[in-house]
Amino acid sequence: MLYCFEDFVLDPDRRELRRAGAVVDVQPQAFDLLQYLIANRDRVVSKDDILAAIWGGRIVSESALTTRINATRAAGWASCSACSSGCGLRAAL
Repeated sequence: MLYCFEDFVLDPDRRELRRAGAVVDVQPQAFDLLQYLIANRDRVVSKDDILAAIWGGRIVSESALTTRINATRAAGWASCSACSSGCGLRAAL
């Protein structure tokens, strides 16, 4: 299944993100995070949800999660909104 949003196309099968037809370099875990947020765009996902999905429940630092969020934004995709109460993230497509 392809996910099309803004001028991006996310192809999970090829593990590829394209913007305006050009491949965007995305770190593997940032890609996983982006895919997870888009697949769950109908809800706010908690930090615990993300850690379970991306890191398999392993204990990682808060900065590891922040780094992956920043990497998705660095790839040009800034449509990720944080819940004002700090409850999680949601893909704003």
